[in-house]
Amino acid sequence: MDNLDLARWQFAITTVYHFLFVPITIGLSAIVAGYHTAWVRTRKPEYLRLTKWLGKLFTINFALGLVTGIVQEFQFGMNWSDYSRFVGDIFGAPLAFEALLAFFLESTFLGLWIFGWGRIPERLHAWTMWIVHIGTVLSAYFILAANSFMQNPVGYRFNPESGRAEMADFVAVLVNKVQLVTFPHVILSSYMTGGAVVVGVALWHYLRRGPIADRDREMYRKAVRVGAIVSLVASLGVVVTGDLQGKVMTEVQPMKMAAAEGLYHTEKSAPFSILTIGSLDGQNATRVIEVPGLLSFLGTGSFGGEVKGIRDVQADYQQRYAGNARTADKATNYVPNIPTTYWTFRLMMGVGFVSMALSALALWATRKGTTPPSGRWWRHVVIWSPLLPVFAISFGWIFTEVGRQPWIVFGEMTTANGVSPSVPAWSVLVSMAVYTLLYGALMVVEVKLFLKYTRVGAEPADTDTPAESGEDKPLVFAY
Repeated sequence: MDNLDLARWQFAITTVYHFLFVPITIGLSAIVAGYHTAWVRTRKPEYLRLTKWLGKLFTINFALGLVTGIVQEFQFGMNWSDYSRFVGDIFGAPLAFEALLAFFLESTFLGLWIFGWGRIPERLHAWTMWIVHIGTVLSAYFILAANSFMQNPVGYRFNPESGRAEMADFVAVLVNKVQLVTFPHVILSSYMTGGAVVVGVALWHYLRRGPIADRDREMYRKAVRVGAIVSLVASLGVVVTGDLQGKVMTEVQPMKMAAAEGLYHTEKSAPFSILTIGSLDGQNATRVIEVPGLLSFLGTGSFGGEVKGIRDVQADYQQRYAGNARTADKATNYVPNIPTTYWTFRLMMGVGFVSMALSALALWATRKGTTPPSGRWWRHVVIWSPLLPVFAISFGWIFTEVGRQPWIVFGEMTTANGVSPSVPAWSVLVSMAVYTLLYGALMVVEVKLFLKYTRVGAEPADTDTPAESGEDKPLVFAY
C-alpha cells in the first residue's frame, strides 16, 4: 500500500475508535444531569445514588474520549497537509470554537461537578452537569459543521492565486443544509446510546440474586425503564432525522445514494433490497429480498421518484471534474467502494432496529408487578443493549465517509489530492502501528474500569457535606 492507502486506514482507525466514546458521552451526560436534578428536587436517596454511579461511568468514558480525540486534529497536519492547506481557512473557525468554547466548557464544569459535592450550592452543582452536557452538544455541532462542509461545501470562495478555499460566510457554514439534518440525527442517536448503556448496566443489577440485590432491585428496575424510555423515544427521532438526511444526501451527493443500493442505472420507483447476491463490485447482482419503490421514497419522498444510477452520475462527474487537477481522481473514477457502502448502510439500520427492539423488550420485562426474568439469554440482552447502538452509529459513519469517496471535499478536492506528498509510506505505517497499539491498551483500561464500577453499582447514599463535618472528605474516585 502507498502513503495514501495507509493514511486513509490510519484516519479511519483512529476516528472510528474515538467516536465509540462520543455518543456515550453525550447521552450519559444528559441522563446524569437529569438524575442529579431529580435528587435536588425530590431528595430521594436513590436518585443521588444513581447520579454518582452513572457519573463515574460517564467520567471514565469522557476521559478516554478526550485522550483519543486529541490525535484527530494532529493528523490533518501529519498526513493530510495539502488538504489542510486547502480548507484551513474554513476549518479553523469551527475547530477553534470547538476547542476554545465547547471543550473548555465541558472540562471546566466537569471538574466543578466532580469536586463540587458539598462545596457549592446544590442547585448550582446540578447545573454544572447540565453545562457539561451543553458543552458536549456544542462540541458535536462545531465538529459536524466542519464535516458537513466536506459533504456539501458552502460559504466559501476559491482563490486561484493561493489555491485555497477562503471563508466567505461563516454563518452559511454553520447552517449548511447537511449540517441541519446531520446534527439532530447524531444527537438523537447519542441519546439512544446513552439510554441503552443505562439499560445494560442497570439490567445486570436488576437480574442479580441475593439480599443486597433484593434491597436495590426496585431502584434498578426504575433505572432500566428510564434508560429504555430515553432510548426508544430518541430512536424514533433517529428514524425521522435519518429519513430527512437521506433526502438531503440524494440532493447533494447522488452517487452516495446510488452506491447505497448498488443502483447502476437510473430508475423511477427504485426498490430497496434487504439482501442482494452477486459480484463483489455490485455490477451483476440478484436482489433476493426487496421492497418496491422504497429507495425512491428514501431519496425523494415519493415512491415513484427518480434515483440516478451510478453510471449516469459517473458520466456527469467525469464531464464536470475530470479536467481539473484538484478534482480529478487518479483514474477519473468517482464511484465509492460498493460492497462497503451497500452493507454498512444496511448494518446501520438493521443493528439500530435490533437495539430498539431490545430497549422495548427491557421496558416490557420491567413493567410494574412483574418479577425479574430468568434465563441465560437475558445476559445477552445486558451485553448487547449498550453495544448495538454504538455499532449502528459506527456503521453509519463508515457509510457516510466511504460513500463520499473519492472526495475529501465534495466537488472541490479528491482524497488522493489531499494527502501529504512528502510523508513516506513507512512513516505513516509506523505511526499507525503505534496508535493502534496505544488505542488497544487504552481500550483494555476503559473496559476494566467500566466493568469494575458497573459491578460496584450504586453505592449507599451519603448526603453529609464537608461543610457539615468541618473537614474535607477523602477523594474516592479519580484518575
